Amino acid sequence: MAKIIIRVPATSANVGSGMDSIGIAFHLYYTVIVEEATEKWQVNHALGSGIPNDENNLMVQTILKVDPTIHPHQLTVISDVPIAHGLGSSTTAVVAGILIANALGELNLSVADEINLGAKLEGHAENVSAALLGNMTISTFDGEQAKVVNAQMPKVEALFYIRPDGISEVDSRKKLPETIDYQTAVRASSLTNVFVGLVCQGKWDEAVPLVEDDQLHEPYRKDLVPELDVIREKAHELGIYGTYLSGAGPTIATFGEHTKLVELRMALQKLNLNGSLRILTVDQEGATVRGE
Repeated sequence: MAKIIIRVPATSANVGSGMDSIGIAFHLYYTVIVEEATEKWQVNHALGSGIPNDENNLMVQTILKVDPTIHPHQLTVISDVPIAHGLGSSTTAVVAGILIANALGELNLSVADEINLGAKLEGHAENVSAALLGNMTISTFDGEQAKVVNAQMPKVEALFYIRPDGISEVDSRKKLPETIDYQTAVRASSLTNVFVGLVCQGKWDEAVPLVEDDQLHEPYRKDLVPELDVIREKAHELGIYGTYLSGAGPTIATFGEHTKLVELRMALQKLNLNGSLRILTVDQEGATVRGE
């Protein structure tokens, strides 16, 4: 094959109280074209000066962690996934790196192997598993092995409010408490269990309002994203119940029917919020690898 083309979907994590556990893939993509072998790694992209073009690039670092013997190549990245915005931008690079290493090194990794590698690199499995499998994934990771359930979702859409300024996951995690009380833990667990159960039964309309009652991260991060309450209130006025903080923020997602989401987008545009608004559908395929 003269070229290998990798496509990885963006992911939205921490859905409801599914902290570091529930992830959903969306139609927003990080695409990498693996081109000719070179003397040194060269990563061509238009993602800004903060993203390295050489072996220090996260994708290249991932390739070499999976297989240090892989020869350098020229890689061209075309990405619509905003960096540090709670849509899995680092995960797309990590997953692409794993898939490139698997292809160039002829490693014959299984999807389970790829998920475990990604989880070890990221510390949790929900973004990696959702990016690789598509749809919604529910995962747990003990530091060595990830266990993942891939739940088929209906063809739902979400309106994403994407602020121009990002939030680093490190800064966002500093907002989280070291401990929570027992009753809060029980409440969070029950909400997540029922949400997952309803999704697996195909009862999406009953499931989606539960994403608004997060107990584990939204209460501590809300001050970083003041638009969250504004968007949720406006959605409720339109009868839409499905707004949550995506990942570590600052992106906010609202699930709903297309016509309702168009109404919500128009209403939010009138508020002149400092961000972009995009309606995206759930990706049901996951990451792909093809040759040319």
